[in-house]
Amino acid sequence: MNHAALRNFSCLIAGLLMACAAGAQQLNFTPFHANGIYALGDKVGWTVAPAPGTKPTTTFSYTVKTNQTVVIGSGSFDLSSGSATITVPADQPAMVQVYVDAAGAPPPGQPSPAEADQVNDNLKALLAKSDPALRTILDKYPSYCLIGAPCGTEAPDLGPSPPRELHLAVLGAAVDPTGLQPTAPRPADFDAFWAAKLAALKKVPINPVLTSLPTAQPGVKLYMVQLDSLGSHVHGYLALPSGKGPFPAMIIYQWAGVYKLQTEWATNRAAEGWLVFDVDSHDVTPDQTGGVPKDYYEVGNTSRETSYFLNMYLRDTRALDFVTTLPHWNKKTVVFTGTSMGGQQSLVTAALNPGRVSAVVVNVPSGADSNAELHGRKAAYPNWAVSDPRVAETALYFDTVNFAPRIKAPTMIAVGFIDTIACPAGDWTAFDRIAGPKEIVPMPESDHNNYTPDKEGAFFQRSEEVLATLLHGGRFNPNPAASLPQP
Repeated sequence: MNHAALRNFSCLIAGLLMACAAGAQQLNFTPFHANGIYALGDKVGWTVAPAPGTKPTTTFSYTVKTNQTVVIGSGSFDLSSGSATITVPADQPAMVQVYVDAAGAPPPGQPSPAEADQVNDNLKALLAKSDPALRTILDKYPSYCLIGAPCGTEAPDLGPSPPRELHLAVLGAAVDPTGLQPTAPRPADFDAFWAAKLAALKKVPINPVLTSLPTAQPGVKLYMVQLDSLGSHVHGYLALPSGKGPFPAMIIYQWAGVYKLQTEWATNRAAEGWLVFDVDSHDVTPDQTGGVPKDYYEVGNTSRETSYFLNMYLRDTRALDFVTTLPHWNKKTVVFTGTSMGGQQSLVTAALNPGRVSAVVVNVPSGADSNAELHGRKAAYPNWAVSDPRVAETALYFDTVNFAPRIKAPTMIAVGFIDTIACPAGDWTAFDRIAGPKEIVPMPESDHNNYTPDKEGAFFQRSEEVLATLLHGGRFNPNPAASLPQP
């Protein structure tokens, strides 16, 4: 088992630990509307009941916030009568979150570094005892942390997200979400700025360099790719089915962080029949992690001319330029897809290239509502320090809310109603402003994808339906009813 395999094993252990915690949950919450979406004036809330086989005797307290920031209510309940209800106001457009805890007890907190180290050491000893083959691996990586990296905190290469605020339960609802408004106006010269950058990009030859790579995926050809862009280079993996083609194209944009791309992300989709370009977010080859500052999201953020995201967004368009020159492409279908910062890049690239993309299929996209912290809403990644007026102004040129009116392609966005990284108020604000046909996939119980993957089944199911339709020559026709309140 190599280091990567050990990391995967650690994820499994973490999942098992979380499952044990979930198994101890004493409460079941049933929303009044199954999709979690309500109109103004609706009765918004949940019925609470004991989990099967349990008889909780604790009194529970809860706090209600709008847009993860403003406290609008609180209360308590017990289950002595067998069930209870939580109701919240529905008098303004908002994403509502309810935080439930045991009354009189502090919510579960982050472990201290010492506590996390002790848990990690005990877990390593337990694993080594149950599977002696692991002892050699664990001894080889004495500082490796099974419960986080570093222990008890967020991994340092995943960006500026704060430690999670832990509770017995967090509930989410959307109240008239189509009425959510941007927290800051779109810059008057937004379109002119990006038109000038795209014009400059067009003057740069693509100069593709393809290096053939071996792959274990049958019937697929794999290449490492480098392209010239404006002020930087595009890198990624290109995977092609071995048949004659032509093939529909899928461009995958990556989530936040600095990490090696896995070739299977491209080759597995190519085995289905896609021409796939998996694009690295950084100007480094996809098989390395060096050469990128860990705080890249803050680099140059006081000017639109120096922001790290300027060249990233231009590289994303250059990836499209490259794919549409390939003779293997069917000259019809191009799909953008990605999660978190990959969803952010997908939306931006669709906005900068109207008429060139067939569909956008994204999960919990980041990058929306960049000035939220100045206006009583929780901000999304990249969590720019908008208390600096220069940063606040710069961020608006890279905010998905301001790109959304330019998106004409059919678009599907999955939104986690309790997401603490890609905050739902911002995502819905961006969604509302998309000019083309669109569909939202509501995930009322979902935090960010890496926190609650078990709550994102709706995205996985719907995205695979959409991609299968496009793969076989069909057109994605979004279902707008999914984003409406239930009767």
